[in-house]
Amino acid sequence: MLPRSRLGFLVLAVHLLAAAASAQQTGVAVQPGTGRISLDVVVTAKSGPPVAGLQQQDFTLLDNKHPQTITSFKAVAGREAPIEVIVVIDAVNATVQNVGYERIEIDKFLRAEGGHLAYPIAFAVLTDSGMQIVGNFSTDGNALSAALQQVDAGLRTFGRSAGLAGAAERWKLSLGALRQLVASKIPRPGRQIMVWISPGWSLLAGPSAELDSNQEKQIFADIASLSTRLLQARVTLYGVDPLGSGESMMRTSYYKDFLKGVSKPSEVNLGDLSLPVLAIQSGGLALNSSNNIAGLIQECVADAAPYYEISFDSSAAERPDEYHHLEVKIAKPGLTARTRQGYYAQPVRHE
Repeated sequence: MLPRSRLGFLVLAVHLLAAAASAQQTGVAVQPGTGRISLDVVVTAKSGPPVAGLQQQDFTLLDNKHPQTITSFKAVAGREAPIEVIVVIDAVNATVQNVGYERIEIDKFLRAEGGHLAYPIAFAVLTDSGMQIVGNFSTDGNALSAALQQVDAGLRTFGRSAGLAGAAERWKLSLGALRQLVASKIPRPGRQIMVWISPGWSLLAGPSAELDSNQEKQIFADIASLSTRLLQARVTLYGVDPLGSGESMMRTSYYKDFLKGVSKPSEVNLGDLSLPVLAIQSGGLALNSSNNIAGLIQECVADAAPYYEISFDSSAAERPDEYHHLEVKIAKPGLTARTRQGYYAQPVRHE
């Protein structure tokens, strides 16, 4: 008989393969990672809101540490920015009590400033039954609040204490829902801000989570595919953990071990697909608070603009899914640029 940890991981492997297969069946064509790549860049001081007023000469773009020519530059400021925000209420990875408090805080956010929202916002609710979109994008916070009151987040059939099998099931549901939302964003114009209110799905990392070479290859392909789709859709992801100090220190910081981009299958870990890792790698933030969720949502929205659209011409890759690390440096002291941390390039196809 197989050891319990190994048997549990075999169950996990089945879920991984099912999730990867669904990703390949979304019908969204992955554009080659060659040609022109566009980035949305937010510049901040160590603390405070995004900074406006910079010029192209203030920016240096590095691709795998090599300076690149910026082929286009545009400063985008204020509420005129072409931005949409989708807020995800995650009832799969949080308790019913947590979700109830989240909704009180969301209502507080929506009704602030008389219900006048800076950008069009829509809501999605993730339950065991899948993802449900609530209404259309709107800047009327009062109307959105009323629509949310009609939504029943539902009860979960498994929880955070359901063991490895339950963690794997939540993992599959969560990543499948993320892929679904990102795929729906690819045809939409403008910048897309996705605020996911959740303690996150399990990192599924540790001594029992040993991967064989085939699993490593499949998960690496999944990481590259999701990264490319996020880039295509211009999605910046924000993870808002509603548990705050209620989480263990290890859980709230362990994800940092996986922030470095993955360049080959032998480097993969299931933690590479965790919510805070995906958020930070997309150029967003991983935030947590157990008593000010409304404030964190507002922080995510305020982080959206002003920002800078820059583009560059990438070179052809030598192999499929060749990882390129990106870095943007600002000439003015005390300022830091935040954008997508990397992309997966592809070789030129010869017809």
